[in-house]
Amino acid sequence: MNRPATETPQVHFLHVLFTDPQAPSFLRWQRVLNLLIFVSCIAMAFETVEPFATTHQSWFFTLECVAVAFFSIDYIANLYFAEDRVRYMFSFWGLVDLISILPSYLMILNLTALQGAKVFRLLRVVRVLRVLKMARTTLMEITSQSKSSNPIIANLRIYLIALFSVMMISSTLMYYVEGGFYSTEALSLGQSALEQAHASDADWKALPEADRKFLPVDPIGGNPMPPDKQFFASIPAAMWWCIVTLTTTGYGDMYPVSFGGRVIAGVTMLLGLVLFGILMNIVGKTLMVLLFGEQIDDSRNEKATKESVVKTMLEINLISGAQHDELLALSPEQIRERLGRRD
Repeated sequence: MNRPATETPQVHFLHVLFTDPQAPSFLRWQRVLNLLIFVSCIAMAFETVEPFATTHQSWFFTLECVAVAFFSIDYIANLYFAEDRVRYMFSFWGLVDLISILPSYLMILNLTALQGAKVFRLLRVVRVLRVLKMARTTLMEITSQSKSSNPIIANLRIYLIALFSVMMISSTLMYYVEGGFYSTEALSLGQSALEQAHASDADWKALPEADRKFLPVDPIGGNPMPPDKQFFASIPAAMWWCIVTLTTTGYGDMYPVSFGGRVIAGVTMLLGLVLFGILMNIVGKTLMVLLFGEQIDDSRNEKATKESVVKTMLEINLISGAQHDELLALSPEQIRERLGRRD
């Protein structure tokens, strides 16, 4: 679709607001989105804690509607101002923007076909992928301020966003995969099926009540999940396990029993090592600045590279001593231009 050659002041303002990383209004909008993403993710976690879910249901619903409204405006604006709208729709970040709002619309509309408890539970879990939208907006903000921002602070922000994203996604997946076996709905359905299967079994009815309770079992590994091993009943509980796992502490107070839960745990451990390596790199650069006054500057590395190359050329007699001094006074672009003329 061809766009008009000129824009009205209102359209130009919106164009700058949503697409110009150098504009202050763009940065303010991205910060508002980041705040909403963070608050909505925390609210989504507490939605899985039964006292909060029951007593504050209206607050959670209102907050979700507000967040989805802002995310929808951002998605529609990005789609409208995209140079290639179809490409944006099916791009990675376009799909992330869509996923951040689509599950919420399906839940808010309360469609009859989506009334199943498992479907709603899955939709609530998919919403956590909106945390990736926070990573995108943060990267755009840091890129736009690359010349004026402190690189150490920028790297630390990226690390914290990555840590929060991994923690939210891993905890939510563990809650859905492992905790799904002993959710309130799953235990109720399992107990009903067990009672129906033994409806005419007098011996079973004579057993103590504790022996007649439904016990979830992992269908792949065959591991039973008694009440003392049902650790992941909420996302906040899974977050504690995730923090312990990412830091490789390994208290052992919480651990997955199912096959799917163990796969998630393995991936989380590997991501913890990656995040630890990133953190050590940031800490190392910070100590270099604080203790030795060294600055993270690409121009310094460029200068060191130029000096080493010119020195090597002198050692292998490609240039004379006078040419060595002359080349050191030139910029890398001038050196490449001069060497190109020699060839």
